[in-house]
Amino acid sequence: MYFISNRHINHTNICKNRCDFCAFSRDAGQEGAYTMTLEQVLGKARESLAEGITELHIVGGEHPDLPYGAIREMIAELHALAPQVHLTAFTASEIVHFAGISGMTEEEVLLDLKAVGLGSLPGGGAEVFSRRVRDMVCARKISGEKWLEVHKLAHRCGLRTNATMLYGHVETAEERVDHLLRLRAAQDETGGFQAFIPLAFHPRNTKLATLAPTTGIDDLKMLALARLMLDNFDHIKAYWVMIGLKLAQISLYFGVNDVDGTIVEETITRAAGSEAGQAVPRSELVRIIQDAGRTPVERDTLYRVVRRYQA
Repeated sequence: MYFISNRHINHTNICKNRCDFCAFSRDAGQEGAYTMTLEQVLGKARESLAEGITELHIVGGEHPDLPYGAIREMIAELHALAPQVHLTAFTASEIVHFAGISGMTEEEVLLDLKAVGLGSLPGGGAEVFSRRVRDMVCARKISGEKWLEVHKLAHRCGLRTNATMLYGHVETAEERVDHLLRLRAAQDETGGFQAFIPLAFHPRNTKLATLAPTTGIDDLKMLALARLMLDNFDHIKAYWVMIGLKLAQISLYFGVNDVDGTIVEETITRAAGSEAGQAVPRSELVRIIQDAGRTPVERDTLYRVVRRYQA
């Protein structure tokens, strides 16, 4: 069972979309709004290099006034700082945003960022592909069709990506299945997806705060359904930040073969009330996998083995 030593960096929470399910985003000038300087971003990366991380995971808001040049410089400087560390960064919606503010095409943005160090896309921002759902909860964000288009484009540019689905809000069971079917069809077309990561919705501090959070049974059903339907995806990941370490451990019996990573500083789900924590030591991930009777395998972003532990 896989895990990774990684760190999350969320460089800004200022976002033009302000999706109803998001407790992380802010308008410019609003209390709690922030944009890290380049040195702050590099400082967070340096903090984790001594821990032997192999991945930096970078996503943020779609800041309307942050120029594309600053984004490009951030990736270039992170790559120069730690060329051995894989940079998985930006949602498809962010890529479209960068294209819009730079005057470039999405393909040009992807190739340009790849040239300065981008290694892959982490897969966020898919939400639920249904137009009905998106009109209700993220009307300003790119369409589900556009998300798929950008990921297939990334695959053609030689970038591997992950895929996600934010479930447990206003979508129906049929819309969940439709989302999975569209991912499976896209994977048949390009083969560029590595893992599918169901993301359990956390309602606290969002505009959908009256909704109940998902239950453990719902989470396990979602993971098991994904494993059964996405027969052409090699990996199904349990994101412990959203469902907790104990349920992530149990999910290893429900088709999951990856429990994500050390993470170090997760802020997006924490803003929505997650109590699972922001970081976990490598030793604890090894322990929960071993206790489940599985063999822990530390991987890099591209699922190459870094270290295999005893079962």
